[in-house]
Amino acid sequence: MQSFVLLASLCGCVLCSGWPFQMQCYHCEETLLDNDCSAPKFIVNCTANIQNACQKEVIVGENGVSYRKTCASFSTCLIVSAGYQSFCVPGRVGSVCISCCNTPLCNGPRPPRISLAPTHPPTRPTTLLIITVAMGTLP
Repeated sequence: MQSFVLLASLCGCVLCSGWPFQMQCYHCEETLLDNDCSAPKFIVNCTANIQNACQKEVIVGENGVSYRKTCASFSTCLIVSAGYQSFCVPGRVGSVCISCCNTPLCNGPRPPRISLAPTHPPTRPTTLLIITVAMGTLP
């Protein structure tokens, strides 16, 4: 128990003393849609205690969608993204959408789509007929 208290105290002192926090983000410049630069080779270590966020730009051009991903200061990223908010019209040529996030690798791959479709096959008409006959609800 004493060793746990000592370890917890030591960890608290190390964290309070300004031990650097280093964010990891995906980093690339203008990669086309078929490669949104979310592969492990694009992971970089950001500048400790300065770049505390990840930034992602999605640019719709005449040749398709391209991406820019980088490390950023969270406050600076928010200011920049707010400035481009009127230019963010997904799918429209000339659109520039900038997003900011502050968890490791959060500017990475797009999350899978959640389907609202039922996970079981629809009931067949013959099954419905058997149910209604069994319940005696057929007219």
